[in-house]
This record gives sequence, C-alpha cells and structure tokens, in this order.
Amino acid sequence: MVTPDGFPGDEVIRWLLDGDVAVQYQTYRDLLDVERPDLQVRIASEGAGAEILAARSRGGWGQRFYGPKWTCAHYSLLELRALALSEREPACVRAVASALVEQRGEDGGFNPAGSVKESDVCMNGMFLAFSSYFGADPIGLRTVVDFILGQQLSTGGFNCRLNRSGANTASVHSTTSVIDGLAEYLCRGHSYRSEEVRGAIDAAVTVLLERRLYQRRSDGEPISAEFTRFHEPVRWHFDVLRGLDVLRSAGVGRDQRLSGALDIVRTRRRTDGRWLGAAQYPGQTHITYPRAGTPNRWVTLRALRVLRHFDAG
Repeated sequence: MVTPDGFPGDEVIRWLLDGDVAVQYQTYRDLLDVERPDLQVRIASEGAGAEILAARSRGGWGQRFYGPKWTCAHYSLLELRALALSEREPACVRAVASALVEQRGEDGGFNPAGSVKESDVCMNGMFLAFSSYFGADPIGLRTVVDFILGQQLSTGGFNCRLNRSGANTASVHSTTSVIDGLAEYLCRGHSYRSEEVRGAIDAAVTVLLERRLYQRRSDGEPISAEFTRFHEPVRWHFDVLRGLDVLRSAGVGRDQRLSGALDIVRTRRRTDGRWLGAAQYPGQTHITYPRAGTPNRWVTLRALRVLRHFDAG
C-alpha cells in the first residue's frame, strides 16, 4: 500500500475495518477512496448509530431539545451527522424540521426554549451543520444564517458571549463550530447569502491560522493543554484534531501556519500506527466509549484523514 507520511499500513486499515460500521464506512470513503453505500445504510441499524437512534423516545431524545448533555436531540443529531448516518434518515429529518419551527429565538437564531436569553452563535453553528446535513428547509435556515453572520467579530472570528457580555475576542470553540456549520450549509448547495457566507468562512479561517490554530498570540504556547489532546466525540469543544478536521472539510489546503498543529498529530501517533483517545467530557451518553488512554478508532481515522489531506497539499 502506498504510504505517504502519516498514511496507514495494512494492519491499521484492518483494525479500522474491524470497528463500528460507521468507522468502516468512513475508512473506505476517506482513506481508501472507495464509496460503500451499503455500509452507510447499515449505520442506522448497527453499532453506535443504531444505539443513538434507538434512544429516541416518542417525544424525541433527552428531556428537551438542548438538555441534558449529551443525550438531547441537539447533541444526538450532531453525533449522528459525525457518524455519517444517511442524511435522509426520517427521525433526523423530522427532528430538524420541527426544531426550525419550534426552537427559534426572537433574534432569528436557533434558541431552544429555556436555554439562553439570546441565541448562542456556537450553538447555532452546530445547529446549522446538522440541520443542513439532514435536509432542513432552506427558507427556514435563512434567519439562522442571518443571525450567525450578524455575530461575526470585526476580526473575523466568533464568540458565543458577544451578544451577552460584549466579549470581542474570538473563541476557538465558537469559531470552529461556525466554520463547520457554514461550510456544511454551502456544501448542501444553499444559495442564500452564499457569497457572504464564503467570505465569513475565509475570515474565520484566517483568525484560526493567525493563532496557528491553538496558540496564544502573546507567547505561542497552547491556549489550553486540553487542546492538544484528542477527544471523540468532540461535542462543542475544540481540540487540535477537531480544528484540522473542520478546516479540511471546509476546503482549506496546506498552510505553513498549520505545521505546529500537524506536528502535534504526528507526535501523538503510537509506534503501532494508532492514536489514543482522551477522557470523555462529563455528561450522560447514549453509548459507552473506549476508555481514555486506549487506542481509539475514531481518533485514529480522523488523524489519518487530516494528515492525508494536508500532506497532499
């Protein structure tokens, strides 16, 4: 097998293909350039995807759309999108359609009842990502797009506290979530304010690149040590691997300012070609995840596709 820097050998590929059906599907798609629609169909009936779908009660996931973490509809839909469940899955399509009608704030943003007074731009970035993926009505998404674009800082980044406390420093968490949502929106072919959306993505990407993705401007040290550990699922949080994967999905190519982040990915690779997962973020979950500090198929898959993308230029 051809193995450019960071690309796996047969043993790691076999290990990935021995995992959850969603891991199998994305390994074929992202590492082997093979489309396997038969595997994607099975995500709804096997493994993690099936468990999350089965957790949906008659009234929906969790106790309300955005609570509790991580078993509510919001994070369930976000995780199902990350698994690459079919975008036509009826339960997800219905949940997104209902949310567009029932969970809208006075400012036009997605704002689940009882969550926050003003809509949260980080939450809206995540919502735009999974609602675009699961086929939300383009007309219904317009006010969400309007809200997000209206929250962009003059520097190009985003901070979920801008409209609540006036915070004017870009947050890597919020900025990454918004890039992810806006990129998915464009990927689905939506035309409303598309040029402005593209410009907002470019400006937000520049903010992350100027920080080398994860560094403080003052001294070049990591903003947080936790950013250099790799989590799965990432939820709303930022880490270096999530940032790189979102930039990859947004079409960002090789950039010297990402070299430090990519080096972190490379140095965290074990001698057996696998990557370890960090501790889970506290909260209720639908499924049991691999123990922290053990080889993690999802982290390994994402690390390999990130290295493959950026090493290819």
